Amino acid sequence: MGGVSTTQAAERAEPTDAANATTDATTDAADATTDATESAEIVPRSPRLPHVPKQDRSRATRQRLLAAAVACLAEHGWAGSTVSVVAERAGVSRGAAQHHFRTREDLFTAAVEYVAEERSTALRALFPEGAADRREVVVALVDLYTGPLFRAALHLWVAASNEEQLRPRVTELEARVGRETHRIAVELLAADESRPGVRETVQGLLDMSRGLGLANLLTNDGGRRERVVAQWGVLLDEALG
Repeated sequence: MGGVSTTQAAERAEPTDAANATTDATTDAADATTDATESAEIVPRSPRLPHVPKQDRSRATRQRLLAAAVACLAEHGWAGSTVSVVAERAGVSRGAAQHHFRTREDLFTAAVEYVAEERSTALRALFPEGAADRREVVVALVDLYTGPLFRAALHLWVAASNEEQLRPRVTELEARVGRETHRIAVELLAADESRPGVRETVQGLLDMSRGLGLANLLTNDGGRRERVVAQWGVLLDEALG
Protein backbone atom coordinates (compact mmCIF):
# COMPACT_ATOMS: atom_id res chain seq x y z
CA MET A 1 0.00 0.00 0.00
CA GLY A 2 2.47 2.59 -1.20
CA GLY A 3 1.62 6.36 -1.50
CA VAL A 4 0.97 8.10 -4.82
CA SER A 5 4.17 9.44 -6.36
CA THR A 6 4.62 13.11 -7.28
CA THR A 7 4.85 12.22 -10.99
CA GLN A 8 1.57 10.30 -10.91
CA ALA A 9 -0.14 13.21 -9.14
CA ALA A 10 1.05 15.60 -11.78
CA GLU A 11 -0.18 13.28 -14.56
CA ARG A 12 -3.61 13.03 -12.95
CA ALA A 13 -3.76 16.82 -12.51
CA GLU A 14 -2.98 17.54 -16.19
CA PRO A 15 -6.47 16.61 -17.58
CA THR A 16 -8.07 18.94 -15.05
CA ASP A 17 -5.81 21.83 -16.06
CA ALA A 18 -6.50 21.17 -19.75
CA ALA A 19 -10.22 21.09 -19.11
CA ASN A 20 -10.01 24.38 -17.28
CA ALA A 21 -8.04 25.91 -20.16
CA THR A 22 -10.63 24.66 -22.66
CA THR A 23 -13.43 26.09 -20.56
CA ASP A 24 -11.66 29.46 -20.31
CA ALA A 25 -11.06 29.56 -24.08
CA THR A 26 -14.69 28.69 -24.78
CA THR A 27 -15.85 31.42 -22.41
CA ASP A 28 -13.51 33.98 -24.00
CA ALA A 29 -14.73 33.05 -27.48
CA ALA A 30 -18.35 33.37 -26.40
CA ASP A 31 -17.62 36.76 -24.84
CA ALA A 32 -15.91 37.90 -28.04
CA THR A 33 -18.88 36.74 -30.12
CA THR A 34 -21.26 38.59 -27.81
CA ASP A 35 -19.14 41.76 -28.01
CA ALA A 36 -19.00 41.55 -31.81
CA THR A 37 -22.76 41.06 -32.00
CA GLU A 38 -23.37 44.03 -29.71
CA SER A 39 -20.97 46.17 -31.80
CA ALA A 40 -22.76 45.20 -34.97
CA GLU A 41 -26.03 46.21 -33.40
CA ILE A 42 -24.62 49.58 -32.26
CA VAL A 43 -22.91 50.57 -35.55
CA PRO A 44 -25.53 51.02 -38.30
CA ARG A 45 -24.89 49.70 -41.79
CA SER A 46 -24.05 52.22 -44.50
CA PRO A 47 -27.11 52.99 -46.62
CA ARG A 48 -27.06 51.42 -50.07
CA LEU A 49 -26.68 53.99 -52.84
CA PRO A 50 -29.63 54.18 -55.22
CA HIS A 51 -29.16 52.33 -58.48
CA VAL A 52 -29.04 54.58 -61.55
CA PRO A 53 -30.35 52.85 -64.68
CA LYS A 54 -27.79 52.44 -67.46
CA GLN A 55 -29.98 54.38 -69.88
CA ASP A 56 -30.09 57.38 -67.52
CA ARG A 57 -26.31 57.30 -67.06
CA SER A 58 -25.83 57.18 -70.82
CA ARG A 59 -28.19 60.13 -71.34
CA ALA A 60 -26.38 62.16 -68.67
CA THR A 61 -23.00 61.42 -70.27
CA ARG A 62 -24.30 62.50 -73.67
CA GLN A 63 -25.64 65.78 -72.28
CA ARG A 64 -22.33 66.53 -70.54
CA LEU A 65 -20.50 65.95 -73.82
CA LEU A 66 -22.86 68.23 -75.75
CA ALA A 67 -22.57 71.06 -73.23
CA ALA A 68 -18.78 70.68 -73.09
CA ALA A 69 -18.53 70.70 -76.89
CA VAL A 70 -20.37 74.03 -77.18
CA ALA A 71 -18.27 75.56 -74.37
CA CYS A 72 -15.01 74.40 -76.00
CA LEU A 73 -16.10 75.63 -79.42
CA ALA A 74 -17.00 79.05 -78.02
CA GLU A 75 -13.72 79.36 -76.11
CA HIS A 76 -11.17 77.63 -78.37
CA GLY A 77 -12.69 77.65 -81.85
CA TRP A 78 -12.83 74.71 -84.22
CA ALA A 79 -9.07 74.12 -84.37
CA GLY A 80 -8.70 73.89 -80.59
CA SER A 81 -11.79 71.78 -79.97
CA THR A 82 -10.82 68.15 -80.40
CA VAL A 83 -12.79 65.17 -79.14
CA SER A 84 -10.12 64.61 -76.47
CA VAL A 85 -10.44 68.20 -75.20
CA VAL A 86 -14.22 67.91 -75.04
CA ALA A 87 -14.08 64.53 -73.30
CA GLU A 88 -11.70 65.88 -70.66
CA ARG A 89 -13.94 68.88 -70.02
CA ALA A 90 -16.98 66.62 -69.73
CA GLY A 91 -15.16 64.32 -67.32
CA VAL A 92 -15.42 61.20 -69.49
CA SER A 93 -12.97 59.08 -71.44
CA ARG A 94 -12.28 59.58 -75.13
CA GLY A 95 -13.68 56.10 -75.73
CA ALA A 96 -16.95 57.06 -74.04
CA ALA A 97 -17.15 60.17 -76.23
CA GLN A 98 -16.61 58.13 -79.39
CA HIS A 99 -19.23 55.64 -78.24
CA HIS A 100 -21.82 58.43 -78.35
CA PHE A 101 -20.45 60.33 -81.36
CA ARG A 102 -18.62 58.44 -84.08
CA THR A 103 -16.93 61.50 -85.59
CA ARG A 104 -15.91 64.98 -84.54
CA GLU A 105 -18.46 66.44 -86.96
CA ASP A 106 -21.21 64.34 -85.36
CA LEU A 107 -20.31 65.69 -81.92
CA PHE A 108 -20.23 69.39 -82.73
CA THR A 109 -23.25 69.59 -85.01
CA ALA A 110 -25.27 67.64 -82.43
CA ALA A 111 -23.97 69.94 -79.68
CA VAL A 112 -24.99 73.17 -81.40
CA GLU A 113 -28.41 71.77 -82.26
CA TYR A 114 -28.95 70.48 -78.71
CA VAL A 115 -28.07 73.79 -77.07
CA ALA A 116 -30.14 75.71 -79.64
CA GLU A 117 -33.15 73.59 -78.68
CA GLU A 118 -32.47 74.20 -74.99
CA ARG A 119 -32.26 77.96 -75.55
CA SER A 120 -35.46 77.93 -77.61
CA THR A 121 -37.26 76.20 -74.76
CA ALA A 122 -35.85 78.73 -72.30
CA LEU A 123 -36.89 81.60 -74.58
CA ARG A 124 -40.48 80.40 -74.64
CA ALA A 125 -40.41 79.89 -70.87
CA LEU A 126 -39.58 83.59 -70.38
CA PHE A 127 -42.99 84.53 -71.77
CA PRO A 128 -45.39 81.68 -70.92
CA GLU A 129 -48.40 83.93 -71.43
CA GLY A 130 -46.95 86.12 -74.16
CA ALA A 131 -44.95 89.32 -73.86
CA ALA A 132 -46.69 92.47 -72.65
CA ASP A 133 -43.91 94.61 -74.10
CA ARG A 134 -42.34 93.78 -77.48
CA ARG A 135 -39.12 95.42 -76.36
CA GLU A 136 -38.69 92.57 -73.87
CA VAL A 137 -38.78 90.11 -76.76
CA VAL A 138 -36.17 92.13 -78.65
CA VAL A 139 -33.92 92.08 -75.56
CA ALA A 140 -34.32 88.30 -75.20
CA LEU A 141 -33.51 87.67 -78.87
CA VAL A 142 -30.46 89.94 -78.79
CA ASP A 143 -29.25 88.12 -75.66
CA LEU A 144 -29.61 84.85 -77.57
CA TYR A 145 -27.30 86.11 -80.32
CA THR A 146 -24.74 87.69 -78.00
CA GLY A 147 -24.28 84.61 -75.80
CA PRO A 148 -21.89 81.64 -76.00
CA LEU A 149 -24.24 79.60 -78.22
CA PHE A 150 -23.97 82.09 -81.07
CA ARG A 151 -20.19 82.30 -80.62
CA ALA A 152 -19.95 78.50 -80.84
CA ALA A 153 -22.22 78.38 -83.88
CA LEU A 154 -20.14 81.06 -85.58
CA HIS A 155 -16.96 79.02 -85.15
CA LEU A 156 -18.79 76.06 -86.64
CA TRP A 157 -19.92 78.15 -89.64
CA VAL A 158 -16.37 79.37 -90.28
CA ALA A 159 -15.05 75.80 -90.13
CA ALA A 160 -17.80 74.64 -92.50
CA SER A 161 -16.81 77.28 -95.04
CA ASN A 162 -13.41 75.56 -95.34
CA GLU A 163 -14.32 71.89 -94.84
CA GLU A 164 -16.39 70.18 -97.51
CA GLN A 165 -17.52 67.29 -95.29
CA LEU A 166 -18.81 69.68 -92.63
CA ARG A 167 -20.49 72.27 -94.87
CA PRO A 168 -23.71 70.43 -95.85
CA ARG A 169 -24.37 69.40 -92.27
CA VAL A 170 -23.92 72.90 -90.90
CA THR A 171 -26.00 74.41 -93.71
CA GLU A 172 -28.86 72.06 -92.89
CA LEU A 173 -28.47 72.72 -89.16
CA GLU A 174 -28.51 76.49 -89.64
CA ALA A 175 -31.66 76.26 -91.74
CA ARG A 176 -33.46 74.25 -89.03
CA VAL A 177 -32.35 76.50 -86.19
CA GLY A 178 -33.18 79.60 -88.22
CA ARG A 179 -36.71 78.41 -88.98
CA GLU A 180 -37.35 77.55 -85.34
CA THR A 181 -36.03 80.89 -84.10
CA HIS A 182 -38.22 82.74 -86.62
CA ARG A 183 -41.24 80.73 -85.50
CA ILE A 184 -40.58 81.58 -81.84
CA ALA A 185 -40.11 85.27 -82.65
CA VAL A 186 -43.45 85.38 -84.51
CA GLU A 187 -45.14 83.65 -81.59
CA LEU A 188 -43.67 85.92 -78.91
CA LEU A 189 -44.28 89.11 -80.87
CA ALA A 190 -47.87 88.07 -81.66
CA ALA A 191 -47.08 88.92 -85.27
CA ASP A 192 -49.62 88.28 -88.05
CA GLU A 193 -47.53 87.19 -91.01
CA SER A 194 -50.55 87.23 -93.30
CA ARG A 195 -50.17 91.00 -93.37
CA PRO A 196 -47.79 92.42 -95.99
CA GLY A 197 -44.31 93.18 -94.71
CA VAL A 198 -44.70 91.50 -91.31
CA ARG A 199 -42.63 88.44 -92.16
CA GLU A 200 -39.81 90.63 -93.49
CA THR A 201 -39.97 92.79 -90.37
CA VAL A 202 -39.55 89.77 -88.10
CA GLN A 203 -36.68 88.49 -90.23
CA GLY A 204 -35.11 91.95 -90.11
CA LEU A 205 -35.24 91.80 -86.31
CA LEU A 206 -33.40 88.47 -86.32
CA ASP A 207 -30.81 89.74 -88.80
CA MET A 208 -30.26 92.81 -86.62
CA SER A 209 -29.83 90.60 -83.55
CA ARG A 210 -27.30 88.47 -85.40
CA GLY A 211 -25.41 91.60 -86.44
CA LEU A 212 -25.20 92.78 -82.84
CA GLY A 213 -23.92 89.32 -81.95
CA LEU A 214 -21.13 89.64 -84.51
CA ALA A 215 -20.21 93.10 -83.23
CA ASN A 216 -20.14 91.76 -79.68
CA LEU A 217 -17.34 89.34 -80.59
CA LEU A 218 -14.88 92.23 -80.73
CA THR A 219 -16.36 94.95 -78.53
CA ASN A 220 -19.03 94.96 -75.86
CA ASP A 221 -20.81 98.21 -76.68
CA GLY A 222 -23.72 97.82 -74.29
CA GLY A 223 -24.86 101.44 -74.54
CA ARG A 224 -25.26 101.37 -78.31
CA ARG A 225 -26.96 98.00 -78.15
CA GLU A 226 -29.53 99.31 -75.66
CA ARG A 227 -30.39 102.23 -77.94
CA VAL A 228 -30.78 99.95 -80.95
CA VAL A 229 -32.99 97.57 -78.97
CA ALA A 230 -35.19 100.43 -77.76
CA GLN A 231 -35.61 101.74 -81.32
CA TRP A 232 -36.55 98.31 -82.60
CA GLY A 233 -39.21 98.07 -79.92
CA VAL A 234 -40.79 101.25 -81.33
CA LEU A 235 -40.47 100.03 -84.93
CA LEU A 236 -42.15 96.72 -84.12
CA ASP A 237 -45.09 98.40 -82.43
CA GLU A 238 -45.57 100.56 -85.52
CA ALA A 239 -45.15 97.72 -88.01
CA LEU A 240 -47.07 95.00 -86.20
CA GLY A 241 -49.82 97.13 -84.70
